Amino acid sequence: MDTTTQSAVQGKRTAASQPFDPSYDPLKDATPGVGKDYAPTYWVATGGEPPEDDGPIEHDIEVDVAIIGAGFTGLTAAIFLAEQHGIKAHVLEANRTSWGCTTRNGGQAQCATGRLKRSQWISRYGLKVAHQLHQECIDAMENFKELIKDIDCEPQPGGHLYIAHRDKVMPTLEKEAKLLRDEFNYDAQILSATDVKRDWVDDKEAAGAMHEPEGIGIHAAKLAFGYHKKARALGAKIHPQSPVQGFETKNGVHYLKTPGGVVKAKAVGIATGGYTSQSLHPQLKNRLLPILSNSIVTRVLTDKEIEACNFQTKQVITDTRILRHYYRRLPDNRVQIGSRSAITGRDAPNKKYESMLISDMHRKFPALKDIQIDFSWWGWVDVSHDMMPRIFQPEAKETVYYALGYGGNGVMYSSQAGRRLAQWIAGKGKELDMPIFTSKLPHPNLFEKVESPVFAPFRRFGQRFLYRWYGLKDEKI
Repeated sequence: MDTTTQSAVQGKRTAASQPFDPSYDPLKDATPGVGKDYAPTYWVATGGEPPEDDGPIEHDIEVDVAIIGAGFTGLTAAIFLAEQHGIKAHVLEANRTSWGCTTRNGGQAQCATGRLKRSQWISRYGLKVAHQLHQECIDAMENFKELIKDIDCEPQPGGHLYIAHRDKVMPTLEKEAKLLRDEFNYDAQILSATDVKRDWVDDKEAAGAMHEPEGIGIHAAKLAFGYHKKARALGAKIHPQSPVQGFETKNGVHYLKTPGGVVKAKAVGIATGGYTSQSLHPQLKNRLLPILSNSIVTRVLTDKEIEACNFQTKQVITDTRILRHYYRRLPDNRVQIGSRSAITGRDAPNKKYESMLISDMHRKFPALKDIQIDFSWWGWVDVSHDMMPRIFQPEAKETVYYALGYGGNGVMYSSQAGRRLAQWIAGKGKELDMPIFTSKLPHPNLFEKVESPVFAPFRRFGQRFLYRWYGLKDEKI
């Protein structure tokens, strides 16, 4: 039973107590810190004041449900627990609300979950399961649209433009589009290079594109703050500056140690994304590969610059590189673009990664050469070792659940993952029968043949090698 008495809507606005840490690394650091400020993102700078919260945990409390992580997933889980199951959760956040992935992404809500294409789903799971996963994504997009109806998050609807960065990619793209139309009844259309550059955007690299009907750009912080307000209005409590520094389960009850007190919970949902530390819970050790992504936002473009780039669309855009770029024209006529970054947190502040991204932008849009960059940041992405997420109860005897591993496609699917996580917590998870709901996050594997934690210490060595190989495949081979 919840023993706190604070109002569900009145609260305080907890400020940062420590500066932003640019070198945090989830594979090296025990926790993300306590009360650290936001990364200097465009979203935070233009998202308005963070909403009121319920303050840090200041003494031992007992709760029915504790959710670790106040990002998109944790907040939507709290919303659905209250709306659909009558459960009022306590959400624990290490730093400020939505401090991690949620305010550092590209704001692209795509009709996807994980990093695999539909054709890869068929190869891995078979046609029947692929159809189930596709329907899950369609349902998730409708769920997302419903959730954001009353949140002013600057939506840019219309679909997703998937640009072929080389001629050799077009046959594969055409095959995927045909599969989407014929097998999944999903209206993906192929555009020629001329079509793209004339009617959409003059990306100089574009050799053509696939346009899919679902895709929405959003303002990440405004969406997060909207979720936050909605969760608290429904009775959830949100506690910043309350990292879980110890996690122990005794007789089916979970004891979460925070700097201000122990939270005794009957059930726990873990929604920490790319900021999941190795020591948070034994079931999560070595089960994610956090990777860094860089993002920049330009100053506001002039009308002449928009015309020079023929930036007619404001839809979300990605390219077909393995080390893909994600970009779009924002509502205020800036350009945002992101892509790969450093391997380690210690190397993340190195300016060379920002310079690489700026160079990539210039290659796509020469008219923007020397344009001022107003915002530059990086953040961790939670990539699972098999490129698909999991919303799961890893041990049947323990009421601990997690929703992790979106691989960069969490802006939209996180809301559905929050809904599914709420189902698990409410005791209805066994109704979910797809692989992403019925199996654990896997350990690293060797060439997709042998899964073992033995390979975990070599993940970053392998990542360095793969980045070089992917770079060659993207640009040369």
